[in-house]
Amino acid sequence: MEVIRSQKRTVSNDVVSNPTIPLYLTAPFMEVRLEEFELFAIDRLRVLKGVSDGLARGKNPKEMDDLVDSLWKEHMRHSDVSEMLNKDIISHFVLRLVYCRSDELKKWFLSMETALFRHRFRIKSFQVQRATVGDFGLSYKPVTGAQVESLKEKLGQVIRSTGEKSPNVETVYYKVPFEEVPDLVAGRRVFIQKGYAFVAGSQLVSMVITQFRSHLSKALILTNRKWMTTIREREKDRLTPIVEALSTSYLGPDYSQSNEYADISLKDIDQVSKSSFPLCMRHLFEKLREDHHLKHGGRMQLGLFLKGVGLKLDDALAFWRAEFTKKVGAEKFDKEYAYSIRHNYGKEGKRTDYTPYACQKIISSAPGVGDHHGCPYRHFSEDNLRAALGRMGLSSRGMEDVMDKVRNKHYQLACTLTFEAVYGTSCDAGINHPNQYFEESQKILKSKTPSAPV
Repeated sequence: MEVIRSQKRTVSNDVVSNPTIPLYLTAPFMEVRLEEFELFAIDRLRVLKGVSDGLARGKNPKEMDDLVDSLWKEHMRHSDVSEMLNKDIISHFVLRLVYCRSDELKKWFLSMETALFRHRFRIKSFQVQRATVGDFGLSYKPVTGAQVESLKEKLGQVIRSTGEKSPNVETVYYKVPFEEVPDLVAGRRVFIQKGYAFVAGSQLVSMVITQFRSHLSKALILTNRKWMTTIREREKDRLTPIVEALSTSYLGPDYSQSNEYADISLKDIDQVSKSSFPLCMRHLFEKLREDHHLKHGGRMQLGLFLKGVGLKLDDALAFWRAEFTKKVGAEKFDKEYAYSIRHNYGKEGKRTDYTPYACQKIISSAPGVGDHHGCPYRHFSEDNLRAALGRMGLSSRGMEDVMDKVRNKHYQLACTLTFEAVYGTSCDAGINHPNQYFEESQKILKSKTPSAPV
């Protein structure tokens, strides 16, 4: 795969003629336009993050099938079959580069790509599934007729033990080494005889997933080696910045402009901080009021959030000055702190209009001693987090649900569950940005407030 400047891409004949799910065994021989390199990867990342959220929410296999089908149609569908297949393959190999760079990244990508493949495979027809098995080069041939008939009672017992409503023995089975279908063996959902498992045609996915995951795991190790020794330095001025940014990319609105639900003034800020700030910003706000000071990381995280919820520059200067002058004095504030506030609003330096931090950036930060920024769900101790959630009004049951997600490192989902518990409504999109939390909160609160009479 070669990345080129904008021009017509060369389409691989293998891709056009392949009706099955790509197995990504080798990088394709095709040219990729530079802009597609990033855009295709972002679209696939939206799918993988949707899969991650669905799994974290505990969706059952049928719900995950439907979710994957919906996500794929929304982000990866194309009217031209060959273009859709190309996008599928290009985006996968780009994200391999992105996620091969650390053990944590590799683990996430391996899990999500395997889950995505599993559910894409499950919703395909049996004919396509069998063709995919063939594409993998698996030598398993279906066992039918007399051998299945001779094992009918044993196979039926397995089916009945799984609680199937229609415990009928299927007509097509595959005889495979039992170690190649560990999930079926662990769940006692397969009959084993002399070291071989008899896998029903409806369970083909278990045969393929083991191979898919093993291949991808090895490929990520090799990709990392190539990235570290060759690609990163060779592409340092072109692809490397894109690759290194994609793993922490925020894919939603940037909240650089306030709207009807994000327009606060100084007189409202204390009340609104209690009613609509997410835990990360509420903690920073309370610490600022308590200590009359925040270190740089806290000032940036809270300051840009306040900008995003509509606090104008003059009000922002007045707000920070009122707190900091209680500790450092007016002269020091004007000399050392006012410039950075104006800078965040695009009035100093490069005149860049800085945007509020998204959850991913906040979660990946590394607060030190005396810092208060970062994500409470990741950076607080369990006792401190429980206390903070209690102050937000969570019930014991709601708190345990949140803590369960925290223990499994689903920090954004923990914040989403907090939102749902506080406001008594579902948030299917999930919380991905503190300013999103604020806006969704304001929509709910304003919808419950009666309009003033005209």
